Amino acid sequence: MYLKVEVFAGAKEERVEKLGADFFRVQVRERAERNLANHRVLELIRREFGGSGVEVRLVSGHHSPRKIVSVENRRK
Repeated sequence: MYLKVEVFAGAKEERVEKLGADFFRVQVRERAERNLANHRVLELIRREFGGSGVEVRLVSGHHSPRKIVSVENRRK
């Protein structure tokens, strides 16, 4: 499944908001440098969808606040 994610880096508190069936707004404390914010966004999305049995990867938007993320359930 693909998700559209809007990211706000450097926020005061971390938050994941579901705005639609496949659209999320994620706020992270990490700054958008050295890929820190991207890694934290993937961790929060993974946690939102069930933890360690979920594979989450960044498909596009590596340098943009608007990203497309792939989420796949590895548990069967």
